[in-house]
Amino acid sequence: MECLLDLFGGCEKDEEMPEALPPEEEEGNIEYKLKLVNPSPSRLEHLVTQMKWRLEEGNGEAIYEIGVEDNGILTGLNEADLQASMSTLEKMASRLGANLSILREKVVESEGKNSERRRALEILVRKVPDDQEFIDLRLAVLGNVDAGKSTLLGVLTQGELDNGRGCARLNLFRHLHEIQSGRTSSISYDVLGFDSKGQVVNYAECRTVEEICESSTKLITLIDLAGHQKYLRTTIFGLTGNCPDFAMLVVSATTGIAGTTKEHLGYALALGVPVMVVVNKVDLCPAGSVERLLRQLETILKSPGCKKIPVRISSEDDAITVASNFDTNSITPIFTVSCVSGYKLDLILKFLHVLPPQKSHTERERLSQDLTEFQIDELYTVPQVGTVVGGVIKRGSIREGETLLLGPSDSGDFKEVKVRTVHRNRLPCRLIQAGQAASVALVDVERDHLRKGMVLLSPSAERVCTQVFEADVYVLFHCNKITRNFQTTVHIGTVCQTAVISKINRNHIKTNEKARVTFKFKFKPEYIRVGARLLFRDGKTKGVGEVTHIEPHIER
Repeated sequence: MECLLDLFGGCEKDEEMPEALPPEEEEGNIEYKLKLVNPSPSRLEHLVTQMKWRLEEGNGEAIYEIGVEDNGILTGLNEADLQASMSTLEKMASRLGANLSILREKVVESEGKNSERRRALEILVRKVPDDQEFIDLRLAVLGNVDAGKSTLLGVLTQGELDNGRGCARLNLFRHLHEIQSGRTSSISYDVLGFDSKGQVVNYAECRTVEEICESSTKLITLIDLAGHQKYLRTTIFGLTGNCPDFAMLVVSATTGIAGTTKEHLGYALALGVPVMVVVNKVDLCPAGSVERLLRQLETILKSPGCKKIPVRISSEDDAITVASNFDTNSITPIFTVSCVSGYKLDLILKFLHVLPPQKSHTERERLSQDLTEFQIDELYTVPQVGTVVGGVIKRGSIREGETLLLGPSDSGDFKEVKVRTVHRNRLPCRLIQAGQAASVALVDVERDHLRKGMVLLSPSAERVCTQVFEADVYVLFHCNKITRNFQTTVHIGTVCQTAVISKINRNHIKTNEKARVTFKFKFKPEYIRVGARLLFRDGKTKGVGEVTHIEPHIER
């Protein structure tokens, strides 16, 4: 971590790359190469194999540092060696069907009268994995009401600036009252793509989502969540049910850290979702006010409750450096933007372009080989198709025409259903795998028999559901103390139901205290797994926890 701090400290210099990088690590998707000049055929084969492994580690993306020694020292190369190294790198990439894009360069100063100009390059190598159509990331957008979340997403996806009255946000709203009030009350989705060369693919170039997906090698699914306190249940459901890879906390420069801002940040951190902070509407405030707000944010992020390293993003170099190390889950970048003037919006796009997938290829492969588990968070009735369920496949895979188990019903049983078709980002596909969001059309299933929180499982999977479970919990806030028979709303993935605390391993629980408790769902059994994270809330009472044991439901 000290290496990262040193690296960030160099961001304030007028340089395009830091003087030194952290030493190269054997694991991960970052590779250092001093030079790649005319390798022998056997050496080239080794380099191609090495690049393939780095791409797998990065789930389709790798970063090559050319002109850098293994210990991180930037030596640089002369023009001839640099061109030869780039030619070799292009051969390696073409063998794997990958593309290259230069992220940044550094002119290395050398001593002596006859010193020649030497440069080091940082290059992004991107190859869509063979079992995917594009690299897919999910970004949840959080923040208080009127922070400008929907407007920011509208500007990024439409490629046009706002007029100062919220015209950019209209395409994200799903209901008439949202358009009339300008406030999001539901979960809405949109996409932002990047092609193989790192160029933005949005509605300025494409007319439909389908065209964006077809033109992109990397796709960011933007999940716009409500900011108002009365829609908190919907926001938490979107955060737990959609399993976002990252979260964007939007803060208004005019109102500061108000309303649900801290609450949304706390929920994201409790679920282990890496957070980036965007201070919006900076064109409406004097520089002094923005500076005070940034210091307040830094104080909160450094506090014992967050334990993050805040980094202000003021240049492309900052955005690339932080994005490359964002999956460490200890760094929080802070952007300052304006959707009207376009101030530093390009830095968010550069950051999203470089942002690596959270799960490694090995982990994704392991989950894909597991038994199928698809969490249902949306229900649709499509003419001439029938009932369609949307959600995220947590484990395994689903194919068109496959037979799966659907449940649990209100009585706790599962029944066999057949998959009619599978769609991902509105495009038909034959197969979806772990970590992907998709919609699945089911044969002869009435919508009245479905509810959010149900799952699709492999026929060979254990049909376990529960109404009683144990969890280790931590109370974030309660005005007095929690005792037995306390009722609260529990969120576990797509499950959202009232539960009663029937047992506590101590007399009571207060704010900032831990305990092992037994919950009992009040209405019906649910499918949950040991190890799942949970959130519970009731009014101002809030807490987090982890499921440690479940008692299988017995039909009566």
